[in-house]
Amino acid sequence: MQKPDVKNGSSSGFNGPKLAVMNANAPISISHPALAGQQTTPLAMSDAQTYRTIAKAIEYLSTPGPEAGDIAGLAHALSMSERALVDLFRHWCGLTPKTFAQAVALDHARRLLRENMTVLDATFEVGLSGPSRLHDLFVTYDAVPPGIYRAKGAGLEMEWGYAPSPFGEVCLMITQYGVAGISFADEGKRDHAFDDLARRWPNASFRRNDKAVAPLARRIFDPAHWNPEQPVRLVMIGSEFEVKVWETLLKVPTGSASTYGDIARALGKPKSARAIGRAVGRNPISFVVPCHRIVGSTGALTGYHWGIIRKRAILGWEAGLLASS
Repeated sequence: MQKPDVKNGSSSGFNGPKLAVMNANAPISISHPALAGQQTTPLAMSDAQTYRTIAKAIEYLSTPGPEAGDIAGLAHALSMSERALVDLFRHWCGLTPKTFAQAVALDHARRLLRENMTVLDATFEVGLSGPSRLHDLFVTYDAVPPGIYRAKGAGLEMEWGYAPSPFGEVCLMITQYGVAGISFADEGKRDHAFDDLARRWPNASFRRNDKAVAPLARRIFDPAHWNPEQPVRLVMIGSEFEVKVWETLLKVPTGSASTYGDIARALGKPKSARAIGRAVGRNPISFVVPCHRIVGSTGALTGYHWGIIRKRAILGWEAGLLASS
């Protein structure tokens, strides 16, 4: 798919964006709505090589058999000393490799499900402002007018670019209304990350602007920049049903897990788990709309659009975020 250039569009947005995670009503009113309060400090995140090493480690630790959890064997497989391996994990997520492996194990996921059986009900009741939200990214969100969705993005002007994250390089897309898409770019597959988002809105206009997305990446992936007074604005481009599912995903806190059935019941559609699953799989704003927190009813880490290894990485990284408090 071609990546055409367009001129910047207007920065007009929607009235009354809904708030997710905390009650912060600060309007977003600088040159680009998604980039209000942008920071210029260095990005406190790993480089692509670090994530590639972490991904290899996670794959090793996740392999069934006697080598699972074998830190000495893992260090040898990565041609590292055990000390260097521990330092790498601590720098990346604040956990040792052993603790990380425990955080993404099946038994831990099952315990999360037991402990958070009513988490969605609770977050609806407290308005997403309880103490359990202290480690969550702060966002506001809205949906595009139905006409734009039906027209497959006609009238949308997308700025997009690549930026680092703790989970490998990402492709971010920003409209005049807010962040529309985040995808992960595996090594040698940058075009796939772009196409995965752009094909959803084939009639939109696209202009590459890596400088515009860099500060946004810091605000999304560096917890030091998570600020309830400067929430990141999202725009959800999907069917009415898909948007409702994505809104509900925003209510699953960091450190919690949920299932398709939980989401279905929260939406008052207990028999729609399969349709919920399809909508979750079509989530265009990876990480921020946390479809990675959806697990199987048994606690198993079910499929993830960007791979099970990356899903384990994000969940383990979030466990480290909670452990650091």
